[in-house]
Amino acid sequence: MAEKRSIFEEVGTEKAAQPKPAGGMIETGRAGARGAIRIWLMILFALVVVMIAVGGLTRLTDSGLSITEWAPLSGAVPPLSAADWQAEFDAYRQIPEYQLQNRGMSLAEFKVIYWWEWGHRQLGRVMGLVWAIGFFGFLLARKIPTGWTPRLLGLGALGGLQGAIGWWMVSSGLGAGMLDVASYRLAIHLGLAFVILGLIAWYVFLLGRSEGALLQARRGREAKAFSMSTGLMHFAMLQILLGALVAGIDAGRAFPTWPLMGDNFLPPEPFNITPVWRNFFEDAGLVQFMHRMSGYLLVIFGVVVWMRGRRSGNGAVRFAFNAVLAMLAVQTVLGIVTVLYSAQAHIAITHQFGAVVLWVLILRARFLAGYPPAQSVRG
Repeated sequence: MAEKRSIFEEVGTEKAAQPKPAGGMIETGRAGARGAIRIWLMILFALVVVMIAVGGLTRLTDSGLSITEWAPLSGAVPPLSAADWQAEFDAYRQIPEYQLQNRGMSLAEFKVIYWWEWGHRQLGRVMGLVWAIGFFGFLLARKIPTGWTPRLLGLGALGGLQGAIGWWMVSSGLGAGMLDVASYRLAIHLGLAFVILGLIAWYVFLLGRSEGALLQARRGREAKAFSMSTGLMHFAMLQILLGALVAGIDAGRAFPTWPLMGDNFLPPEPFNITPVWRNFFEDAGLVQFMHRMSGYLLVIFGVVVWMRGRRSGNGAVRFAFNAVLAMLAVQTVLGIVTVLYSAQAHIAITHQFGAVVLWVLILRARFLAGYPPAQSVRG
């Protein structure tokens, strides 16, 4: 029979102190060097942004076909002698772009476009080196957080794939009768660059908080805003791919008028090429028209998503969706200006950079809707 206790006795005075509750399983894995990996990813992010800009300028300056072979290792060394330069120039003079478009180009003029393409490829090599040093350094030091090794390894694999697709794109412009690379290959190349950029940005967002904090934040996920921003993300990718098709055939210079295309809503003879499917990739008027219409629809859908996001009770989430709408408006104006000024290089590259900013802001809004940060009761 249990011993009787006085009603005035202090509770727990004769019991040993109870151990503190242990943390959940989410915190038992290796935390790793989250901060250091995040900084490394930010460096990669900056390199990808520069890579996209240089790639855009390479296209705008018609420099992409100046190097006619794919030499991942030996190509890192540029021509060092007059004989080397002459050999590169002779190789360029064998392709249709020179024979049909740039015949008579001097060696000095060739060097200008050569350096643009060489710089673009060299940036790719630097990115690969930065990724390899960071990944294998953290791996050997056992500093990669639990579950993150496949993600970081995947970034390197995508980078290697991007290099192969880059050559696949360039090789399409070396065939008979070709003056530029195939526009759909350019779209795949640019699209994958934005995928890599988006993954890096998402990983940077995730690594900004502990796994426990992310799990806690996920319980407050704003499902509707998250799903709608996911749709906006996919729609923005479609618009980016259409923009690449425009750049691939210089369609941005075809109709320097707005809001009409010339004197009409539709471009003249939009299906004049046979077979019909080629018009969606090769007819400058139709390609620009698709990019315009998709842009209008993106703005409309962006406003709908913003109206849902602004109803959030979380101030950070509301601000993120406000930023998306503001940048969407800026990007729309930049697109119109690009058309009106026939896609001059400095304007066109600003428009492309605007796409990068908008892409990242959409991802940021999606992340915050999925993992709302803690805030005070007063919001």
